[in-house]
Amino acid sequence: MPYALLLFATLLAACTSAPYLPPVRIPSERPVADQARPIKMPPSVSTASSSLSALVYGKKAVGHRDFAGAKKVLPSVFAGMEEDFYCGCRYSGNAVDLDGCGYRPRKSFERASRIEWEHVVPAWVLGQQRKCWQSGGRANCTATDPVFQMAEGDLINLVPAVGEVNGDRSNFPYSAWTSHPEPMYGACQTIVDFKGRRAQPRTEVRGRAARITLYMYETYKLNLSSQDKKLMCAWAKTYPVDDWERERNTRIVRWQGRGNPWVTEAAKLKAACG
Repeated sequence: MPYALLLFATLLAACTSAPYLPPVRIPSERPVADQARPIKMPPSVSTASSSLSALVYGKKAVGHRDFAGAKKVLPSVFAGMEEDFYCGCRYSGNAVDLDGCGYRPRKSFERASRIEWEHVVPAWVLGQQRKCWQSGGRANCTATDPVFQMAEGDLINLVPAVGEVNGDRSNFPYSAWTSHPEPMYGACQTIVDFKGRRAQPRTEVRGRAARITLYMYETYKLNLSSQDKKLMCAWAKTYPVDDWERERNTRIVRWQGRGNPWVTEAAKLKAACG
């Protein structure tokens, strides 16, 4: 047998006779499937949560609260400024002075006679695109989603409102369709179009509503249509920041640690709205 052929036969025999040894797994290494991978979060979560800290509780703490916690400090935020957002009615505690503002209940005297805390940007808007909402609605988001909890309790987005108007407004977006609103609630100038699913706030608060809306959509990365953005920009320009808004914002900073930059930074409006 030639030498090369003999060498090949010898090597082949050694390979077939050697026992199988499984590959050694080094403890400090992990298979590719087990290695940590970056978690990609939806923009609405990742951006808002980048500045999200643990919610605070108690009236003296400074920071974001959930909605239940926010309602405990809101009376202090509005102390001495007890005026309903939509109708300009004075209130004390939870009781609304309906006669003092000429309010006439549309349907429910009981609900009209009490103050409720209204979300300028509705909770439905804050949560309806989130997974928690799709799996159990607002209650599930309130119980399980930290970003929604932060948004739902954001003091900047909460104002006192006559309960009946709060209920009628529901989750309708703001709009403006008439300069001569037909009264729905006596002397109150806010009106609701149930068929068109829209609400037109009184002129005195349109600038405030616009700046709150722009803040919420920017902070929580919500989708604002071009039409709605134009309206909010127009209102923010037409109705400038007033003393009530400045004082409210200063007080919110005390409890929440930050206020609405759309109130304090004029450059934001110019940059966003031209």
